[in-house]
Amino acid sequence: MNITIASLPQSFVIAARTQSRDALAQPVRRVVAEGGEPCRDVLRRAQPGEKLILCSFSPFTVEGPYREFGPVFVLANESAEEVSRNKLPLDGYFRDRFVLRAYSKEEAILAAELVTPDDAEQTLERFLSRDDVAFVHARFPTYGCFACRIDRA
Repeated sequence: MNITIASLPQSFVIAARTQSRDALAQPVRRVVAEGGEPCRDVLRRAQPGEKLILCSFSPFTVEGPYREFGPVFVLANESAEEVSRNKLPLDGYFRDRFVLRAYSKEEAILAAELVTPDDAEQTLERFLSRDDVAFVHARFPTYGCFACRIDRA
């Protein structure tokens, strides 16, 4: 299965880091990681002591009932680490369960499923094989927070 994990928009990340403003033009919160916070920019869990930014972000571009803003963590400083964007980050980023949501090009939810790392790729492949699915979001199940956007490569 050929996929691409979308990067957070650079303009959003730069504004959070340099202007201390999030997608709603609110002040960001600068925090020190306890360890385990999901860093959306590098698709991994934070290490204890890392400097992070907590800020509001919307993974949607279309106004309407599904558009939402929610909290995301990003590294406070730019990182040169390599981020694999052609496969799901199943090495601890999601932990034991997460949600996959399929969306239309109008950004309406078409389907959603609670998955494990073992069955995630099968579910993702099924969603992306549908003609009416434009993209898929992965989300953390407890709080429902956005984890990443998955597109066909």
